[in-house]
Amino acid sequence: MANTLTLYKLIVLKMLEQANSALTNSQISEFILEKEYTNYFTLQQVLSEMEETDLVSVTSNHRTSLYHLTDAGRNTLEFFGSKVSDAICREIEAYLKEHNVEIRDTLSTTSDYFQGNDGDYLVRCRVKEQHSTLIDLTLSVPTEKQAITMCNHWKEKSQDIYAYVMKNLL
Repeated sequence: MANTLTLYKLIVLKMLEQANSALTNSQISEFILEKEYTNYFTLQQVLSEMEETDLVSVTSNHRTSLYHLTDAGRNTLEFFGSKVSDAICREIEAYLKEHNVEIRDTLSTTSDYFQGNDGDYLVRCRVKEQHSTLIDLTLSVPTEKQAITMCNHWKEKSQDIYAYVMKNLL
């Protein structure tokens, strides 16, 4: 079992390396489960162990967890990456190519909220394109329910809001 868990960890590290960016828990899970490498619960155990041993770092907001490859994860791949077969590497590459737009969109349009000092909630909405921030908007709302609603609508409304701001300010 330990050897198969190690292989699952190496597969996740290869995914993160080949993606050259963070991936969500659901993107990693979709690939692993679609290929039937293991089940959901074993994968979550693997991801948890990888975070505990600093092979990956995780950033979370109210909607998703993003997994990032750490230096320790890169070093592990240098030593043990060859244990992942060429066939699996090709499957990872095909998955990332097929889902490239979805992965990019997930990373480029983000929203999160947190409680402010006055008991209100601050909602931070961002759109990034490669390494540039197109818009970074923080709004104060009185309730957590409103904050959640704003975060949930940001992805679908961000382009319209950005266009509106640009049109009215320029």
